[in-house]
Amino acid sequence: MVGYVLNRLIGMIIVMFIVATVVFVIVRVTPGDPAAVMLGPDATAADIAALREQLGLNRPMLIQYVAFLEQVARGDLGRSIFLDQTVLSALAQRAEPTFFLTVFAMLIACAIALPVGIMAAWKRGTWTDQLVTAVAMLSASIPSFWLGLLFIQFFSVRMGWFPTSGYGGPGESFAGRMQHLVLPAVTLGIISSALITRFTRTSMIEVLSSDYIRTARAKGVGHMKVLLQHALKNALIPILTVIGLTAAVLISGAVVTETVFGLPGVGNLVVSAVLRRDYPVIQGALLIVAGLYVLLNFIIDMLYLVVDPRVRF
Repeated sequence: MVGYVLNRLIGMIIVMFIVATVVFVIVRVTPGDPAAVMLGPDATAADIAALREQLGLNRPMLIQYVAFLEQVARGDLGRSIFLDQTVLSALAQRAEPTFFLTVFAMLIACAIALPVGIMAAWKRGTWTDQLVTAVAMLSASIPSFWLGLLFIQFFSVRMGWFPTSGYGGPGESFAGRMQHLVLPAVTLGIISSALITRFTRTSMIEVLSSDYIRTARAKGVGHMKVLLQHALKNALIPILTVIGLTAAVLISGAVVTETVFGLPGVGNLVVSAVLRRDYPVIQGALLIVAGLYVLLNFIIDMLYLVVDPRVRF
């Protein structure tokens, strides 16, 4: 088991090193002078030279690369050009909406996908199974921005149940801020549930056809006990994998939903940084999102140890 954990930790370090290298290269291969691109066409030669000095772009490429890796290793992601604050503080200020949006969306997705996928596997070949498969494929193909606008039109504009956009004012209570996340979380949850439903169904069908399941049924074990205690437990490995991947995709892919609902999250910050060519923010966001992605995969790998005792050996 120790070797399993060490292999995963070493893999995390290697992946983050590759991501940091790619992020460094992306900025340096941008057409033209990165400093001139960031400052825009109205910048003077003195301003460009000062920014090049500040970002270290006037040094040899290898020295820049080593300095960048040292900076990232210290947890220093640089300073935003337009926000006049460190990238870490800018990301931290926008982290709350994105974090809770991801958590709520995953809870909704799992609450929909797990029971529906299990039911479809249990009713394999019936009209229930076919309906679930069709709805899952339809949900996966719905654009998040279209579904979000539909929810805003009906639940916010027509019914008046939820805010249309934003995250509340500075004095807004926690409950008030969470109310702004209901519609975007449902939007992402419905779309994300499609993939989890299909994997749950496929994994459960494979397990339900196993010999030990037939033996349990022959012994008169109840349907619910067969499903939840015998089948689901042994089908959890691929289900946990797709849940972890979906959570990571939600963190990095909530840009469109945050924009539609006007949420001041990390996705909205990245869009603004791209439009303003604020490369330090883009670099920092890429590194943080990649780090969270790798961390989530590591957590899923550790859950394998709990779910499947064979992994420990």
